Amino acid sequence: MTLVLRWSGYIQPSQLPLPELLKFVLFANFSIVGMNVSLMWNSVGFYQIAKLSMIPVSCLLEVVFDKIRYSRDTKLSIMVVLLGVAVCTVTDVSVNAKGFIAAVVAVWSTALQQYYVHFLQRKYSLGSFNLLGHTAPVQAASLLLLGPFVDYLITNKRVDAYNYNMTSVIFIALSCTIAIGTNLSQFICIGRFTAVSFQVLGHMKTIFVLIMGFFFFGKEGLSLQVVLGMFIAILGMMWYGNASSKPGGKERRSHSLPTTRHQKHSGLLESDEVDEKV
Repeated sequence: MTLVLRWSGYIQPSQLPLPELLKFVLFANFSIVGMNVSLMWNSVGFYQIAKLSMIPVSCLLEVVFDKIRYSRDTKLSIMVVLLGVAVCTVTDVSVNAKGFIAAVVAVWSTALQQYYVHFLQRKYSLGSFNLLGHTAPVQAASLLLLGPFVDYLITNKRVDAYNYNMTSVIFIALSCTIAIGTNLSQFICIGRFTAVSFQVLGHMKTIFVLIMGFFFFGKEGLSLQVVLGMFIAILGMMWYGNASSKPGGKERRSHSLPTTRHQKHSGLLESDEVDEKV
């Protein structure tokens, strides 16, 4: 697909240093494997809790590396979103040692990958299509080579021994097609906003999944608890959008150049710290 995008002119010639590319691919591959293994080894309830923890981890990365400062309203709105999604999705929670390790790897690698999407686009002035053009072929090649071996180590089953039929091939092709749209939308959204905003918006996906489940499978999965959780989560998302867009809602702290002695004597005193709107 990246070849098609390059041929059609959406991907322009650009540069991305090899060490940066390899770091991104490493984070992205650990994210894919970690999430799938976490879902396989953990209960759905603990898997959802692990996914919810990606927002605080993403916030921590932005605070440490980008010197982002959140207002009280922005922090509270994020907590409301987490509460709403937790009420919707978290039911039975059971955890074991290897499942916990898989969840930790999944959460941190996913948060780092999403942070790196924003970091690389900003640092190297790459558009979403250009970054996808650099990373997707390398990531696909590495997963194609290493995936079957990792899969066999974890499941003790060989992927080539699976009984492929027309139905399974159609669903694999459909999954890959949807994945292209998912990756592209992720790159566009994170490049335009930040990883934290993407995580908050991403929980709207959970709400849509629950609503679609109601339309396809009836009222069985739509209890009062789920409806209440959806309502809380949507209110939290609206609050987050409003709070983070206000002055001081989400700011990057940077340091100005030191003031000269002459400026101080002439009364032109400048602050050592300047807040910039993200």
